[in-house]
Amino acid sequence: MAAADSRPADLLAIEDIHTYYGDSYVLQGLSLRVASGTIVALLGRNGMGKTTLIRSVAGLTPPRRGRITFRGSDVVGLPPYRIAQLGVALVPQGRRTFPSLTVRENLQMPQSTLAGLGGRTGPGGRGRAERWSLSEVVREFPQIGDRLGQRARNLSGGEQQMLAIGRALMANPDLILMDEPSEGLAPVIVQQLGAIMRRLRSQGHSILLVEQNVGLAMEVADYVYVIATGRVTCAGTPAELDAQPDLMARHLGIER
Repeated sequence: MAAADSRPADLLAIEDIHTYYGDSYVLQGLSLRVASGTIVALLGRNGMGKTTLIRSVAGLTPPRRGRITFRGSDVVGLPPYRIAQLGVALVPQGRRTFPSLTVRENLQMPQSTLAGLGGRTGPGGRGRAERWSLSEVVREFPQIGDRLGQRARNLSGGEQQMLAIGRALMANPDLILMDEPSEGLAPVIVQQLGAIMRRLRSQGHSILLVEQNVGLAMEVADYVYVIATGRVTCAGTPAELDAQPDLMARHLGIER
């Protein structure tokens, strides 16, 4: 009798997607998977399609061809709000907090009536209890907990990034899409960010991470994909890629 497959099941599977911006052909047959309870990093030079992939998964720039399945259901063509309701949250590049709203108001946005994320049940709903509330997010990010009444525009870059992550958690997602979360942050905050991602993984969240900081990505990821011109050029665990420094130098322009 064959041994049971012990690998975690795919939470997200991207199969041969082709995504365009107008006539610009960006993702050219890209495939990858994110297993449940893992961090998967996507690396590549600027302009190679990393953010386009995040936007394709979130429904903001749907692919013209190919499949994106989340928990086994094809989400291509669904509006972004519906993909969010299924359990996918986005931490966008540049934070994108609402500057005129308070920290508390920013955090409450995913649980608003407009977002429609409360009380999800059934096949498209939650597979576990709703873990994150305002008090839980404040406990996780005490820096912003002390500033609930302040406008988001008055926060530091690091605090705004914690707010963006906390806002995503308030939707109680299974999968968190993080697009360049370390951008513009001081090294000590980048270290803190890495610790946060590890904790989120230990709490059952999966993360698809787009990151220019290769050191951070290699430290936190379970699996890494490197892309160039809209295709995966190499993939493996951080240890496997570290053993191929010529590939890293060729595709990322760095020496490890």
